[in-house]
Amino acid sequence: MSRKSKPSLFKLFLREASLVAKDHSLLLTLLIAPLLYAFFYGSIYINKEEENVKLAVVDDDQSRLSRLLQQNINNSPMVELIHFSNLEEAKEHMYQGDCQGYFYIPEGTESNLLTLKQSNVVLAVNAARFLPSSDLLMSVQQICLTIGAGVRLQYFEKSEGLSTAMAMQNVMPINLDYRPLFNERSSYGAFLLPALLALILQQTLLIGLSESVAGERQHTTIKEWLGGGVSTAIWGKGLFYLIVFGSYGFFFLNVNFRLLGLPMRGSGFQLGILLFVLLLTLIPMAQFIGSLFKSQLLCLQVMAFSTYPIFLITGYTWPFESLPVIVQWVSMLLPTTPFIKIYTAIVQSGASLSTQIGPMLHLLLLWLFYSSVCYLRFGKLNAS
Repeated sequence: MSRKSKPSLFKLFLREASLVAKDHSLLLTLLIAPLLYAFFYGSIYINKEEENVKLAVVDDDQSRLSRLLQQNINNSPMVELIHFSNLEEAKEHMYQGDCQGYFYIPEGTESNLLTLKQSNVVLAVNAARFLPSSDLLMSVQQICLTIGAGVRLQYFEKSEGLSTAMAMQNVMPINLDYRPLFNERSSYGAFLLPALLALILQQTLLIGLSESVAGERQHTTIKEWLGGGVSTAIWGKGLFYLIVFGSYGFFFLNVNFRLLGLPMRGSGFQLGILLFVLLLTLIPMAQFIGSLFKSQLLCLQVMAFSTYPIFLITGYTWPFESLPVIVQWVSMLLPTTPFIKIYTAIVQSGASLSTQIGPMLHLLLLWLFYSSVCYLRFGKLNAS
């Protein structure tokens, strides 16, 4: 009687490809969702920064200086001025949401400035909307400082007879040389998109692979899958996801980055190594999570629910050190946490892997941890 041969790594790879092709839910999650999400979310932030944020303006000074202020603010692509004759009307329009704030130039602004007295103008913004208020503040503040300094510079030159250099020292005793590095225009899109693409890659892999493993339990085919040995089963199934998501990673970095105009300052080869290690870590993690469910649908629902919380606790949108301690510990168990730290350093700052030893070691330890728990978990299931 001939003994039935154990499935090899390659046969398990083909088995997984066949399983995905027959399962519409897996097909949608693995082959359509990553590309759909990448292009959909990418299109939302494709402009990367706001334009024409509406700002009400009330000019009670009616001077050459006040007109110069309004002209310069209106010339900024970020701001669109709406003129009102009185302050109450401007406030009412801001409360109704017609504009994101108001800029008030009181009477006597120019005369105070020319006599070296303090001139106060008012910029009130709807801070409940963080991005528009920050953009308005940055634009208007810079213009007010520049014009105010220019007027006083002329005063010192003409009235006091000072040279331009001496006048400049009186106007600006401390000159701030502001240099926003790695995101020169401080745009929200350039900040968010690289991490968003990485998160899409991770979550679709976690959802698809964990759903596949849950499906093995639901359809009682887990013994058949594990028949060739636990390690062979884990990496035979995982090989399919390694190739598919490695291809997605290559596509995102070469197509989506170019379409969205995202900078890539580091080494593509080193980024490829990092992505490979991430996928090696996610594969056993996803299989371990999937082994906890007997229902494919329940697994899908739980994993889909986890996407946004995972993004919030990685330390990308909010400083890691400011998270509650217990959330920091949970975050440390996610491969995304060290990955995004290294990934953004390479992509945005041009760093190399050799400068990211700590996070890289963290990611490798997570790979070892999830490989171990995954092996133990499936060894137990195979023996039961």
